[in-house]
Amino acid sequence: MDAASPLGKIDTFLTRFSEALDSADTETLKALFAEDCYWRDLVAFTWNIKTMEGRDAVAEMAAATLPHVHPRDWQIDGEPTEADGVTEAWLTFKTDAVHGRGHIRLNDQGCWTLLTTAQDIVGYEEARGRTREPGAEHGASRNRMTWKEKREKEAAELGYKTQPYVVIIGGGQGGIGLGARLRRRGVPTIIIEKNDRPGDSWRNRYKSLCLHDPVWYDHLPYLPFPDHWPVFSPKDKLGDWLESYTKIMELNYWTRSTCKSAKYDEASGEWTVTVDRDGEEVVLKPKQLVLATGMSAVPNMPDLPGMDSFTGDLHHSSRHPGPDAYSGKKAVVVGSNNSSHDICAAMWEAGVDVTMIQRSSTHIVKSETLMDVALGGLYSEDAVANGVTTDTADLIFASLPYKVLPAIQKAGCDEMRKRDAKFYERLEKAGFRNDFGPDDTGLFMKYLRRGSGYYIDVGASELVCDGEIKLAHGQVTEVTPTGVRLDSGQELDADVIVFATGYSSMNGWAARLISQEVADKVGKCWGLGSDTPKDPGPWEGELRNMWKPTRQDALWFHGGNLHQSRHYSQFLAIQLKARMEGIPTPVYGLAEVHHKA
Repeated sequence: MDAASPLGKIDTFLTRFSEALDSADTETLKALFAEDCYWRDLVAFTWNIKTMEGRDAVAEMAAATLPHVHPRDWQIDGEPTEADGVTEAWLTFKTDAVHGRGHIRLNDQGCWTLLTTAQDIVGYEEARGRTREPGAEHGASRNRMTWKEKREKEAAELGYKTQPYVVIIGGGQGGIGLGARLRRRGVPTIIIEKNDRPGDSWRNRYKSLCLHDPVWYDHLPYLPFPDHWPVFSPKDKLGDWLESYTKIMELNYWTRSTCKSAKYDEASGEWTVTVDRDGEEVVLKPKQLVLATGMSAVPNMPDLPGMDSFTGDLHHSSRHPGPDAYSGKKAVVVGSNNSSHDICAAMWEAGVDVTMIQRSSTHIVKSETLMDVALGGLYSEDAVANGVTTDTADLIFASLPYKVLPAIQKAGCDEMRKRDAKFYERLEKAGFRNDFGPDDTGLFMKYLRRGSGYYIDVGASELVCDGEIKLAHGQVTEVTPTGVRLDSGQELDADVIVFATGYSSMNGWAARLISQEVADKVGKCWGLGSDTPKDPGPWEGELRNMWKPTRQDALWFHGGNLHQSRHYSQFLAIQLKARMEGIPTPVYGLAEVHHKA
C-alpha cells in the first residue's frame, strides 16, 4: 500500500489511533490530532452529544471513557478521498455497547475532524432485513391471536394494565419520528397529542403554509417520501402523510389527549404523568419523559396596553386561520420572519390591505439560491443521483463541528449575496432592513443560534419590493381600539392584528407541565452559546439540551426541523433503549446551565 495515498494515510492513522486507544495512551493520542482539532461524538463514547475542541479536550474525554468503552475493530468503509490538502474517509468500529460509524478528516498536522456515532446497540440490534419478524406463525395452534387482535390488545392495555417505558408529550413530526424509532427498538411508548388526528399540528395552520425546506431534506425515519412528492410539501399533504405514517408504523398515539402535569420521583426513578385522554383522567408511570413540543411550542404573545380594547381580530400567528375572512379589510402583521411573510403574502392574494411591521432587521435568502448553494450537494436530486443517501447526507452534515460552520456558511452566504445582488438592492430601496447575520454567516447560523431572524423567500419579498406589502418600522407600544401605535408615534389602522412574534424556549413547557424549578434546572433549550443576539455565551459547542441528557434525570427534549428530528431521533432512541435494558450509560460532559430561559 502506498503510504502517501489517501488510503495509506487513513490506514496509517487508524493503526496508530487504535493502538493509542487500546493502551489508553492519551499523550500519543493528542499527538495524532491537529492543533486545531475536533472530535464530535454522538453517543458512542460519551452517552451524550458532545464536541471536544482541541487536543486537551480530546485527551480528557478519552481518559474518562476508554476504561468502559473499549473501542475496537476500526475499519475503513469505502474509498477515502482527498482534496485541498484534506483526506476524508468513512469508518466503522465497535465498543462494548454499540456498533459505530464515523467520519474522519486528516490535514497535514493530523486529525482535523473526527465524528463517532452510535448506530446500534450490541445484543439489541434493531430488527431489519434478515432479522425482520416473520409475521405469520405457520402450523396449528389453539387460541392463536391474529396480528389485529394483538395490536388491539396492546392498545387497550398500554397505559392501563401495563405501563409505557417512555411517554412523549407532543405528536407532531418530532414525536412521531421518535415514536417510530422506539417502536422499532421494542421500547413501549405512548405519544400524547392534543389534536383530533395525527398531522393536525400542520392542518390547523394558515392555509397557504408550505414547507420552505426541500423534500430531500425532510424525509421521516424509515419511510422516505415517494419520488413524485412535491419539492415543497403543502401543510395538508404533510399532515396526511404524518397520519398515514403513524398508522403504518403502528404507534401508540393518543389523540385528544392533554398532559395536565408531570412529576418525577427520584427514589423510584419514575414519572407520574397525569393525562386528560378525551375527558378521562389517566395516570401514567413512565421511566422516561420526552418533551417533543417543538421549537414552535410556547408562543411569544406580547402584553401591550390596550389589547383588550381592540375592536377587530387579534391573535398570534400560530392561531392564524388564513386570509379569507379579511378580504377587503386592513391587516397589520407584527414581525418580519417566515410566518409574517407567508401570512402577508396570503393576505395580499385574498385582497387584504396588509402592512408588515419590521421590528428589527431580517435575513432574506431566495429559496432557489438556498437550495442551489447551501443544500444542493447533500439534499437534492443531483445528490441522490450521485449516491448520497439521506443517512449519508445527515452524517456528512453532522461531521462538521459547529465551531467551523460559520466560516463555511459565510462562504456560501457571500456567494448568495453576490448572486442576488440586484434583489437585495430592490429590497433596500423598498425600505426593508435586511441583514446577513451578525458575522455575515446567513440563515443556517441564525437558525442554530436563535431559531429566528430570517425568511426563505418564496414570493413575498417581491410583493415587498413592489410595495404591495406595505412596510412600517419600530416597536408596537400600544394597541388602540382601531389599530396599533408605534414607538415613532405612527398609528396604523387595522381590522385584524397578527402577532408573528415567534416562540419562547422549549423549557417553557417544562415549567408548565412539571415546575418552574425543573425548567430552571435544565435551563435554556437551543442555541450554541455564540454570544450573538438571542444566543448568549459562553460557547457550548452543541445545541443546548437537545436530544441528550439534561440536568433533570429522565427528562429529554426533542425538536427542530424535519431534518434534525429525523437524524437525532436515532441517537435519542438508542439512549432510551440502553437505559430500558439496563446497559450502563455513564454520561461524559453533561452540560452546565448558564441561562434559565
